[in-house]
Order: sequence, then C-alpha cells, then structure tokens
Amino acid sequence: MALPEILTKNVRLPVMAAPMFIASTPELVIEQCKAGIIGSIPALNARPQSQLEEWIVRIQAELAEYDRQNPDKPAAPFAINQISHPSNDRLMGDLDIIAKYKIPIVIVSLYVAPQICEVVHSYGGIVLNDVISNRQAKKSVEGGVDGLIAVAAGAGGHTGTISPFALVSEIREWWDGPLALSGCIATGQNILAALATGADIAYIGSPFIATKEANAVPDYKAMIVDGSAKDIITTDAFSGVPANFLVGSVERAGLDPKSLKRDADKAIDVSETSQSFNTWKDIWGCGQGINAVKDIVATAELVARLSNEYEVARRVFLDRLA
Repeated sequence: MALPEILTKNVRLPVMAAPMFIASTPELVIEQCKAGIIGSIPALNARPQSQLEEWIVRIQAELAEYDRQNPDKPAAPFAINQISHPSNDRLMGDLDIIAKYKIPIVIVSLYVAPQICEVVHSYGGIVLNDVISNRQAKKSVEGGVDGLIAVAAGAGGHTGTISPFALVSEIREWWDGPLALSGCIATGQNILAALATGADIAYIGSPFIATKEANAVPDYKAMIVDGSAKDIITTDAFSGVPANFLVGSVERAGLDPKSLKRDADKAIDVSETSQSFNTWKDIWGCGQGINAVKDIVATAELVARLSNEYEVARRVFLDRLA
C-alpha cells in the first residue's frame, strides 16, 4: 500500500521525530521540518493550554516563510501528539485547537479515541497510534487509526518489550498501511534497517534530546552524549508501565537503580531517599541506542549526519545485491 501524501510530501529522509515530553519545543519541530523529516511535539508540552495555539501559529508561520524562501527544498509536515487517557482533561480542548489549524498528522498515545479519528479525518488529516504489541495494533486499527507506530524493545521513555523484527513481522502479516518503527534508531544504518524489516518510517527520539533546540538541561544532554546501552534501565517503578531511563538520573535523585520498587498505591517507594523529584523532569527518559550520539549539535547537523549515513548504507546494501 502506498503511503498517504501527508507522510511523504517534502520528506527527504524517511524519519519521523518522536514527540518527547518536556524536551520537544517549537524550535526543535521547526528545525526538524526544515531538515526534511517529520517533526512532532506533545500537546501537553504547551502549558497553559492557550500556549498550544500560539506554538502552532508560530510553527506554521515560520515554516511557511521558510517555504517561500526555499521553494526548491520546502519543509516537511509536523505532527501533534495527544495523550488519549481519561486523566488528560485537556484532550478535547487540545483537539479543538488541532482541528482549527488542521494539523496534518496526529499521534495518539495510550488508548484509541474514535472521536479523535473522526475530528482529524473531517479535515483530511491522519491519525497514527503508537503500539507495543500485535494485539494493541489490531485494536488501534479497529478504532479507526490510519497508521501504526511499532514501539519495540529499547525505545526511550515508555517502551515495548518485543524485538523489532518480531513486532514488525507480526503486524505486517495483516496490516499493509503506514507503519513506523521505534526503538534504538540513532544512525542512518538503523534507518535503513527499519525499512528493511518492513517499516515505512523510522521513528527517532532520544538523539534529538542532545540537540541545541531541545528543552533539556545540560546535564541531561551530556549524560546522553557520554552514555551507551549499559546506562539505560528499564523499570515500571516510576509510571506503572515499563519505561527506559538514564541510570545516572535515577542515582542523582538519590535512588538505588537496583532496588527500585513500587508501593501498593502504584507510586514509587522513596523511603530510601530524602530528595524530592519528578518523573520525566528529574528522572530522564532515554533509549538504548545513544552510543551513536557523540556531541550536542544543532538539529540540522544531526539530520544531515543521519541522511549521509543512510545514503552510504543504502549504496552499500545495493552494491551487495548487485
């Protein structure tokens, strides 16, 4: 099945940037789109809610101006992420803003909300849902989404536990629609590998935290640059579901990474530390693929590196087939 034009128009590298809580900013999205990949940002990063409209207006205006100045290399589209969960009391209000500005791509996390699909489809947009299992993928499609994001083992933040080879293979047995793959993708070779498994798009998050435009404190970015897979811990202790975090940030919060547990009320047991902390703000999400991140760079430079690596890897692969 051919990808819808929304996912291919002006996209020069088959990559969608993951929407990262706190870290994603309008500046980051704008630079991602200018560089030729699909940018994204969580609606909940805009606080108060009125800021979401301000951000969308700014992103659309700056990208329109960029297109006017660069007609031979126009910007890729951008997406807004919605947390579809009863605890998100902003969901419908944010959706009204999204519809007002006809955001072309909406990424839904957690539950599938049919009303989101109905609204986005009404103005010609598409809805993608991130999933961690074949069962969840089927339920998402039944709920009306247009595409899937397979979150495989090793992905930053809330993560899947299934190998990307297994997860993509299971989904592709029955689904021929748009499919992105998330999990440890940090090089151009990884992007090509994602496509080789059967995905249409590589979904990349953690490397963008170590960019100049990301809203992350210097120590967070430095920990990514200095880190590798051994510096990542998978635990459900902070949010109730498996998620990947930087071990160093857990230790900074005064916790022992080897002794994390949850109490009966589903909240982290902090009896062994007198420090206060906030998950995501102080306990830093990150994926296992960060060994490829060697410097804090501008987003344009990161995408250029990924693009160069991708083209080299593609040529090598084609030479091997010849």
